[in-house]
Amino acid sequence: MVIASIDMKDGHVVQLKNGKDLMLQRDDADALINGFNKYGEVAVIDLDAAMGNTNEKGNTPNTELLKSLLRKGNVRTGGGIRSVKKARELISLGAEKVIIGSAAWNSNRQNESDPILNVEFLEELTKAIGRQRIIISVDAINGKIAVKGWKETVNISLIEGAKEAEKYASELLFTCVEKEGCMEGTDMEQVKALRSAVKCRVVAAGGVNSLEQITELEKLGCDVQLGMALYTGVVNLKDAFISCLNFEKVDGMIPVIAQSVNGEVLMMGYSNREAFEKTFETGKLTFFSRTRNVLWTKGETSGHFLQVVKLRADCDRDTVLATVIPHGGACHTGSWTCFGSQPDERSTLERLYAVISERFANPRPGSYTATLNDKRVREKVMEEAEELTDDAETKEDVIWEAADLLYFVSVLMYKEGVSWQDVYNELDRRHKEK
Repeated sequence: MVIASIDMKDGHVVQLKNGKDLMLQRDDADALINGFNKYGEVAVIDLDAAMGNTNEKGNTPNTELLKSLLRKGNVRTGGGIRSVKKARELISLGAEKVIIGSAAWNSNRQNESDPILNVEFLEELTKAIGRQRIIISVDAINGKIAVKGWKETVNISLIEGAKEAEKYASELLFTCVEKEGCMEGTDMEQVKALRSAVKCRVVAAGGVNSLEQITELEKLGCDVQLGMALYTGVVNLKDAFISCLNFEKVDGMIPVIAQSVNGEVLMMGYSNREAFEKTFETGKLTFFSRTRNVLWTKGETSGHFLQVVKLRADCDRDTVLATVIPHGGACHTGSWTCFGSQPDERSTLERLYAVISERFANPRPGSYTATLNDKRVREKVMEEAEELTDDAETKEDVIWEAADLLYFVSVLMYKEGVSWQDVYNELDRRHKEK
């Protein structure tokens, strides 16, 4: 699959040729990640950090932008990560994986008997965040590992370096530096040699310039990290996503599992190429009816359509998980989910928050929620917290008072522009810091 890349320099989104020459510059990082994340993972790279352009606190002109992007998609991040502390911080801020470059290598290697890797650092990093969160860059110039923002190479060949690196990483990111930003195609022979040498996941980058090459790399068992070809419109993510699916394995029909943004499985159907095309075109989940032999968009008769947030192919590329926002029950029986009989969505904190939002946006006559001003809602939070801690004596009392408290806390959060996802993110950050 394709991993879209957002490279940042001097506070802008950029694309460089051979890691040096500026080819394009943009300032729409939020729009980019929102669009890219629909189709797959997103790589966010701080080029200034990679080149050592940091201040005394280790920050760059991209630091605040980077932090703002980390929870806006399935993000992996890299560039100048040279300490375990920095890696832990990025994971706690929302990065799913960190990309380790120069710090992974023994830059002083002179003889074949010298260590290839910075083993002490990698062992400490593995203990701190786990091997599954680590990607090691095996970027190369003329077959030698490139470091320090690709300004130098070290006496380590691509293949021998990769064999050692996979011991400490869940995947390897290979950039053919000579091809980076040149739009001439990547070095397929080096990619094939790398793929044959290691067992872990391999992501190829640098010069990929066509849908055909993306498909070829997919068949080799490699993912692609794409930059220039995306920004110049030579390749679009919709076509790349569809071309990487293994339709042959499943007789042209990919099972698609629809899941709500809250994680509830809603339904399952089958989609062919045309159905995926229409899904991306309309933003509504579309299937192929095997009994009627036609495309059908969920909700085209009932109005209960499934608004697509993102699609993810599984590891074998023969099943797709669609994260959706449901507009009404997903089942033809009227139930909220095809795997249950309840007519309505189950209560969640997110559902409560959505109802509160709607009450303020469109106040109904007699709506109690709409009458709550900032002062009153804070008073109610204090009042309900006191009732929960002082007056609730039985299990039923605790349930009743906790429900009241959560309601008023949700109103207060709405008024302050805080979502439950913001709270979950903070809890997640605290968990990952430990």
